[in-house]
Amino acid sequence: MSINFKISLFFLLLISGVVKAQKTGSIIGTVKDKNTQETIIGAIVQIENTQLGVSSDIDGNFKISNIPVGSYNVKASLVGYQALVKFNINVTSGNDILLNFELVADNKQLKEVEITFDKGKSASSADMITPLSVQSLTTEEIRSNPGGNFDISRVVQVLPGVAGAGGASFRNDIIIRGGAPNENVYYLDGIEIPVINHFQTQGSSGGPAGMLNVSFIEDVKLSSSAFDARFDNTLASVFQFKQREGNPDRVSGNVRLSSSELAATLEGPISKKTNYLVSARRSYLQLLFEAIDLPIRPNFWDFQYKVTHRINSKTTITAIGVGAIDEFSFGIPRVSAPEKTFVLNSTPSINQWNYTTGFSLKRLVKNGFVNVALSRNMFDNQLDRFENKDIGNENARILKIRSQEIENKLRIDVNKFKNNWKFSYGVVGQYVKFNNALYNRIRKSVLLPNGDSIPQIAINYESNIEFFKFGAFAQAAKRFFKDKLLISAGLRSDGNSFTNTGNNPLNTISPRLSMSLALSSKFNLNASVGDYYKIPAYTVLGFKNNEGELVNKNAKYIRSTHYVAGFEYLPKESLRFTLEGFYKKYNNYPVSIANGISLANLGGGFDVLGNEAVRSIGGGETYGFEFYYQQKLIKKTFAVFSYTFVRSKFSGTNGALIASTWDNRHLISAIFGYKLKRGWELGAKFRFAGGTPYTPFDSIASPFSFATAGQGTLDFTRLNSQRLINFSQFDIRIDKKFYFKKATLDIYIDIQNLFRAPSPAIPDYTFKRNADNTGFETTDGQALSPNGSNGIPILLQDQTPLSIPAVGFIFEF
Repeated sequence: MSINFKISLFFLLLISGVVKAQKTGSIIGTVKDKNTQETIIGAIVQIENTQLGVSSDIDGNFKISNIPVGSYNVKASLVGYQALVKFNINVTSGNDILLNFELVADNKQLKEVEITFDKGKSASSADMITPLSVQSLTTEEIRSNPGGNFDISRVVQVLPGVAGAGGASFRNDIIIRGGAPNENVYYLDGIEIPVINHFQTQGSSGGPAGMLNVSFIEDVKLSSSAFDARFDNTLASVFQFKQREGNPDRVSGNVRLSSSELAATLEGPISKKTNYLVSARRSYLQLLFEAIDLPIRPNFWDFQYKVTHRINSKTTITAIGVGAIDEFSFGIPRVSAPEKTFVLNSTPSINQWNYTTGFSLKRLVKNGFVNVALSRNMFDNQLDRFENKDIGNENARILKIRSQEIENKLRIDVNKFKNNWKFSYGVVGQYVKFNNALYNRIRKSVLLPNGDSIPQIAINYESNIEFFKFGAFAQAAKRFFKDKLLISAGLRSDGNSFTNTGNNPLNTISPRLSMSLALSSKFNLNASVGDYYKIPAYTVLGFKNNEGELVNKNAKYIRSTHYVAGFEYLPKESLRFTLEGFYKKYNNYPVSIANGISLANLGGGFDVLGNEAVRSIGGGETYGFEFYYQQKLIKKTFAVFSYTFVRSKFSGTNGALIASTWDNRHLISAIFGYKLKRGWELGAKFRFAGGTPYTPFDSIASPFSFATAGQGTLDFTRLNSQRLINFSQFDIRIDKKFYFKKATLDIYIDIQNLFRAPSPAIPDYTFKRNADNTGFETTDGQALSPNGSNGIPILLQDQTPLSIPAVGFIFEF
């Protein structure tokens, strides 16, 4: 690592003086009214601490040209509106910067006919619908995040209340305030995208690499409570990814090459009213993993597009799409080791593909707008596992899954702003198909020394279900007492045509109420309470027993009730402090009939979650508090710090609340960035997560189960009674930008886990292997007994520190 780092640093220093002449770039964009989406004429858009600025034209558009390259804060203002500052806008000579402002009407200014800038509004992420539990990230914060590798799913883990599975650095499971990964929902320009990660765990949402292209993203908004009633099927959080439009003036793009992937993005105008964004990415992780002699060989493609067409000044139609092709295979390592052999024998091969595509129509109407979104998403998942990696031998097959999830969705919502009331209402309808063919050998047949035999146990079924999902919502908000008190209330109900109680919308009535009190222009008190519902995963609904019966039609919607309170302190427009306490109570969580464990404890691996009979009897609670400090770019520096204390407990058949798999207790994250002269940038990030619980193996039952099924048996009488070591990681990133007349070259060095902290890992049960790793040692020197009685049990727990240096470049044109 040190040699590569020195060579790369020497290369950066060598070419840092190549381009001497000052280069310039441009910022283009639109100014709109946030509540009505009408364009704003005459808004002043100014680059702070410079003389550069323009007014928005009759269509709300603006363009600032001849800006010296560098990082700036850009402010939009107009009498009658709250001014808005966007921070850390990185102007280059390659791509034009597309920057859109949505301003909020300021009643005080309109009444007093004077300019009274509220310093707190720019740093605040408060929203008129969800005034608390909201955080946001800009595209530059995602792009420059140390250790983030341009992966949105990984970058959001620096926000308060957000953790990865067990703190693992190699997966993108997003754990919000102690909830399971499948409790989150994701929206791309108002269209739900169920799959955002490569090699996604079916029935959950995590995977090792994110799919979304950061070049498309304008900003990301995370709501961890007080959800807008328009969002269905969420228990823990809503992620809203807002994509920018393509460059309306010229064809441009970028190419990104790193040690693990190659990505290209192209954008530009199709006509005066139409623009596009399109990208493709190819991973070559399989080559990297082969080079470092790991047995796994993951590789993937992903694609993304957005086309925007303005039919007229009132109507815009947008087409979006995102998809991926994933293959997770294996190779024989050059150096044999028990840990590598276990991975080969215990991990299934994965072949997946997925896509989400859709159209959305926005029509401006009097005092508001109407959205109509039509979309389709499909997820195809194929898993195979063979004993001793005897691929193709059906007699050695342990697992075969052929599964498809298909959703066709129509969403309609009406949004109005009148007499200082903001209200919205709408409906959603979905047609769902789920196809699942499962073979899972639980135990192979065993011939005992006395001649008796134990028969094979396997699950083998095909399931094809289709049904409708539907829902309706209404939301209203208003400010009172000279805008000091904001009250927001919403109501939602959902149903389906599949489960036995799904047709009754009264079962899922979910009210929510939020309040925000401004004690001063800098200090806000916030509180909310709400009920939220989620239908169980399709893998649960579509499960059949060996008699061909759909045994989970009695499954109920999972319910979560949130109570949140906190404050927000905004001493100046670039600085923000928040402190929030939360309590979440769960009901109707699916519990496995086989082992009595809540499915809330599952979903952090590569297998499928939910292919089993369940009962909706599980409960749970999570609680804690979050502190967040955010300093936007000021005098070349920016910083973020968050601390979260969280407890997460769920109950199974016995009703006892036990610490869950997501019970980190302590989460810490910090980011620091510094903009140096001549295009140099430095970033550092630190993350800490307390060790999560895990369940030890049953020492009596495990020898037999390993010999017959290839895995140990967990001792659920000691569920989550042990904890992993704490997770910590320090990452750094160095960027050097070179500016040409119409292009920019960004060369970066990114090192994950610089100080080589050990990686938490759940132990794996196996038998001790012989010296040449060709078989198992036994207590009697004979071949391994069919029941495993002469095996020598050991636990493999690979906590080897992994430090990953990466060198790459981004070429913008």
